[in-house]
Amino acid sequence: MFHKTPKKVGLALGGGAAKGLAHIGVIRTLEKAGIDISFISGTSMGALVGGYYAATKDINFIENFFIKMKHSDVYPVTRILRKRDGSIFKNELMELLEGEIRGKKIEDCEIPFAAVATDVETGDEVVLKTGDLREAIKASTALPLIFPPVNIGGRVLMDGGFVNPVPADVVRGMGAEYVIAVDVSSKWFNFEEEKMNPMKIYSVMPKALSMIEYQIARRILPQADIVLTPPVLGYKWFKFADAEEIIKCGASEAKNKLRTIFTGSHRVPPPRTTLDKFLDFIFYQD
Repeated sequence: MFHKTPKKVGLALGGGAAKGLAHIGVIRTLEKAGIDISFISGTSMGALVGGYYAATKDINFIENFFIKMKHSDVYPVTRILRKRDGSIFKNELMELLEGEIRGKKIEDCEIPFAAVATDVETGDEVVLKTGDLREAIKASTALPLIFPPVNIGGRVLMDGGFVNPVPADVVRGMGAEYVIAVDVSSKWFNFEEEKMNPMKIYSVMPKALSMIEYQIARRILPQADIVLTPPVLGYKWFKFADAEEIIKCGASEAKNKLRTIFTGSHRVPPPRTTLDKFLDFIFYQD
């Protein structure tokens, strides 16, 4: 019997602050299903999760890090207002970036990786495929008013969500033959649920980025072979205390799409009679 050669799978992980933690559940599920990831691209939180996983292939550490995080509010508004350079929150997140991946070069990652950032001066998309991994992640996650921009190679960079929120085209260009995009963006942003004042600039920023990401993503996502949309609409952008539940949302969505992924990537799933039990087995659990 003729068997097709499995395609090289690429994973494109989008931004979305705390909602982007759904990427952890997606990776966990794909890993358990035996689906090898050949390339990863990421924007903002997708760059953080994807970059760390590409460097270490250790999804356990980053999962436990966010679940056990001491401060539920990663972006404390009161501290933003006290600072004038945007350099808030350099504790838990920076500890993660400066720990396991200190000194790591992107080109030395176990899985080829690319982070997407935005050039502050030109508005151009900047795809970071070489250089210091930590700096690339910091640049891709540098949301204005929250994190300071990052200077890489003489270019001042900020959050990549302004130009390419779910970089499916980037991972395709890296050599991926089957692209799985994970999109947690939404055109809806409820100020009341987020407990933010729509008249304040620090409240308008996430709303503005949400709208931009949603519109741009609609143009880029057709370049993916399959799009996973974890059900994270009801979760708050800045509430990392919901990490465990958000991760489960990603795992559930990946589980529901595994049949399609197996088929499209030419992977051979377990025998049909045992597939449902297999899917139940790999479903994310505590």
